[in-house]
Amino acid sequence: MKESESLPGIGQIVRIRKGREAGNFAVVIGLVDDRFILVADGEKRKSDRGKKKNKNHVEFLPHISEEVKRSLMETGRVTNAKLRYALIIYKTKHSTELLKEGEYMHGQR
Repeated sequence: MKESESLPGIGQIVRIRKGREAGNFAVVIGLVDDRFILVADGEKRKSDRGKKKNKNHVEFLPHISEEVKRSLMETGRVTNAKLRYALIIYKTKHSTELLKEGEYMHGQR
């Protein structure tokens, strides 16, 4: 198992690999158990209704949004705007890598 896939953290950016939202990015907003996590993107999947995803169905990226993590640790919740902002920052910083892999900025293939 890769190091980036071993321990998901709150605020970690993930790429969804399986399911209807495959290819999209999200942020880990909760840990259910050793097999499942809760993810949200602040747009289609709001923070108050996180999507329960199997850890094997997502790719854990080596980026953690400290702002999202801090908000969840301090208040137990995070705004949808912070989730969207975290994903925009990640996509902007890694835009050349994403385009090389065949991804587009809007989550389309």
